[in-house]
Amino acid sequence: MHEPERSTAFDTRAVTAGEKALAHEGGYGDAVSPIHLASTYGLEALDPSMGLDDVDPDAGQYLYGRLSNPTRRALENRLASLEGGEHAMAFASGTAAIAAVGLSILEPGDRLVAFEDLYAGTKRMFTELFARRFDVEVTFVDATDVDAVDAAIDERTKLVWLETPTNPLLRLCDIEAIAELAHDRDALVGVDNTFLSPYFQQPLDLGADLVAHSTTKYINGHSDSIGGAVITDDAALAEELELTQQITAGGVLSPFDSYLTLRGVKTLPLRMRQHESNAMALAEFLDDHPAVRAVHYPGLESHPQHDLATRQQSGYGGVLSFELAGTQDDAIAFLDELSEITLAVSLGGVESLIELPAAMTHEPLDPAQRDAIGITDTLCRLSVGVEDVDDLRADLERGLERVSAVESVAGGE
Repeated sequence: MHEPERSTAFDTRAVTAGEKALAHEGGYGDAVSPIHLASTYGLEALDPSMGLDDVDPDAGQYLYGRLSNPTRRALENRLASLEGGEHAMAFASGTAAIAAVGLSILEPGDRLVAFEDLYAGTKRMFTELFARRFDVEVTFVDATDVDAVDAAIDERTKLVWLETPTNPLLRLCDIEAIAELAHDRDALVGVDNTFLSPYFQQPLDLGADLVAHSTTKYINGHSDSIGGAVITDDAALAEELELTQQITAGGVLSPFDSYLTLRGVKTLPLRMRQHESNAMALAEFLDDHPAVRAVHYPGLESHPQHDLATRQQSGYGGVLSFELAGTQDDAIAFLDELSEITLAVSLGGVESLIELPAAMTHEPLDPAQRDAIGITDTLCRLSVGVEDVDDLRADLERGLERVSAVESVAGGE
């Protein structure tokens, strides 16, 4: 059984890539990859000349579970196919994947240029791990401004790190323009593509050297597995990531989580279409509501980077954020009224989740840091699920009525 050709459609590869061949190589023709739980594999014969580099998982050769695993290999092959890359490595979390990138590329004295508007955990990693412990100079810039990135890159810059769209303000970077100027100075470009998934954005096609995902989010899509991945076309970088971060450091994705993620990614195209449809409808609803000060969603024509989103992406995704009128207490009262939408961190699952970044995901940042990147006390981030959009709209309306009532009372005093 041959692997699906890369030319087959995304929806087809989401279901079959990386899996069919595996089922027929020493298996029983399983329609889905079984969970291979073995920690070690028996050898047919001892060959003293064979080293780790001679063991080829793609040829059905396995030695030890940390080095490679059939279920994990199937997932890695599928993710490479979906991102249009040649190599993929699966890690125990999205954070582990990003750390693996930095540890594989950066050395003491190097410079890392990163978007100032990053997931708080990534920002903490760059400052507390790479800058403070490994003597890497970390420079945060407004990467919505290509000229600002250009000015920050010098001869010591080895990596430019981007999130686009960002968490939670949905700001965008021009990947193609930044990759071009970074490559002119021999710097690599990494893109955290978690918010859009490969269905809506293909950073490698835009010039990025590597793509990272928290597979916990849209790739898996069911809020029941934590994982991460790195995809690249750079064979040398892939070898470094595999040798130093998977084989040596050992932060690999477990067989069971690989199985769950393989199962989840089969429905990625269907889910992403519904996420986007619901998100657009709710963004338009919120944008017209008097209790909402601002809505951040690239699909709205009012978004300052709507044109870039339309050019760079094939869709706008399922995450939006919005700022409520009033104070943080009003925002908390709004959240208390919701019943269909769950108050929780994370995103990308089939269920709708909402959170208050200033008090939850971005609480590690002090108020001055949050203010500097535009995270107000009433900013809510909404990961729109695949439920009936009318139910979600009604749930938001109930909460917004509470805010409107508070504003009405305050205005009459």
